[in-house]
Amino acid sequence: MKDGTPAPQRKHTAAAAAFQFLSRFPVKMQIDFVPPLLRESVVFYPLVGAAIGLCVWLAGALSGAVLPAFPAAVLTLTLWVWLTGGLHLDGWMDTADGLLSYRTRERMLEIMKDSRVGAMGVIACVLLMMMKAALIADFIARGHWVYGALLILPMIWSRWFMVYAMSAWPNARRDDGLAVLFKGLGERKEVQRARSSAVGLTLIAGAVTFAAVWLFKPDMGIADAMVSGLGTLPWWLYPMTAVIILPVACYYIGRFVAARISERLGGLTGDTYGAMNELLEAVLLTVLSVLQGLFWL
Repeated sequence: MKDGTPAPQRKHTAAAAAFQFLSRFPVKMQIDFVPPLLRESVVFYPLVGAAIGLCVWLAGALSGAVLPAFPAAVLTLTLWVWLTGGLHLDGWMDTADGLLSYRTRERMLEIMKDSRVGAMGVIACVLLMMMKAALIADFIARGHWVYGALLILPMIWSRWFMVYAMSAWPNARRDDGLAVLFKGLGERKEVQRARSSAVGLTLIAGAVTFAAVWLFKPDMGIADAMVSGLGTLPWWLYPMTAVIILPVACYYIGRFVAARISERLGGLTGDTYGAMNELLEAVLLTVLSVLQGLFWL
C-alpha cells in the first residue's frame, strides 16, 4: 500500500480490513477492498484469530459455569460460527462437495463455484460441527480455565496457515476467483510478518497461561501422572509443550493437506483456504485435548 498514506494509518486500515473480511466484529470503517489492501491485511489474520479465540474462551467459561458441558459447548460453538459469519464453513462445504465428487479437475472446480450446497458438503459440515462441539464440551467438562488462553492458539495458527498457503501454492483458477486478489504474497514480506504476529500472540498466550497457573495454582494432575518412579513433571511443562507442538502440527498437517488438495485441483482456491482453516482449527483443538489427557488435566 504505497499510496502516500502515513504508515500508522495504513496499518490501521489494513487491520480493519482483516477484521471486516474475516469476522463480524463491529468495525466502523468504509473500506475499499482493493488487492494491495487485501495483501497488507493478511498480516493481521492471526490477530483476528486471537480475538475470535478469546471470545470463544470467555463464552465457554461463562456458559460452562451455569450449564452442563454439552449445551454450553453448543452455545459457544454458535457464537464461534456467528463471529466468523460462516465464511470458512462455506469454504469447507464447497470444498467437500468438489473433492468428494471424484470428478475431473474442471468439474470439481465448477462444483465448488456453485452457490448450492450438495449432500457431501452438508455431511462434512455436520461432522465438523459435531467434532468441534465435542471438543469444546471436553474442555468445559475438565474445567481447567487457567489453561484457557491456550485455546486461542488453534484460531491463530489456522489463520496464519491460510496466509502461508496463499503464497506457497498456485491459484487453481489461474486469474479468476477471490484468491487472485492475494496474488504476489510470496514475493512480499506479508507472510513473514504474519508469522511473526502469530509467534508473538502465541508467546503472549503462553505467558498469560504461566501467570494464571502461578497465581491460582490449580490441583496439578501433572504431578500425579508420574507414578512409576520417574518423579513428577513440572507444572509449566504442559503450556510449554502446547506452545511448541501446536504451531509445528499446524505447519506439517497443513502442508500435507494443502499439497493433496493442490495435486487434485492444480492449485488452491479461496474455498480451500477456508476449508483448511476449519480443518486445522479442529485438528489443533484435538491436539490440545490429547495433551490435556496425557498430562492428566
